[in-house]
Amino acid sequence: MKVKSPATIPPRPDLTPGQPYVVIGIGGNDYRILNDAGRPYLYPRGLFEVLDAREPGDWVSECGEDGERYAYPAPLNNPGFFGDFFDDKPKAPKEVRTFWRVVNQRLATVGAVA
Repeated sequence: MKVKSPATIPPRPDLTPGQPYVVIGIGGNDYRILNDAGRPYLYPRGLFEVLDAREPGDWVSECGEDGERYAYPAPLNNPGFFGDFFDDKPKAPKEVRTFWRVVNQRLATVGAVA
């Protein structure tokens, strides 16, 4: 899945207007992308124009209690994964390695998302 930050969005220091981004997951209906600082943050989907809506075939998709959607590659789909990733929990080094392995594989095959 690919999205683009339109040139008309309010200025954000971590996103470049007009820049395409690869969506690495969906959390609570928001897109998780690598921002310009290389951090995997969630952004409201309304900030982006969808360039390619095809989702990778290895994503595990679930709905929350209020109907919100979560979709990630299986290794990143564990509850609390990104909380631990950002909070420097004792197991975070393993999660950081897992994250970069999965993301690098995705970026290497971004043309073959389905």
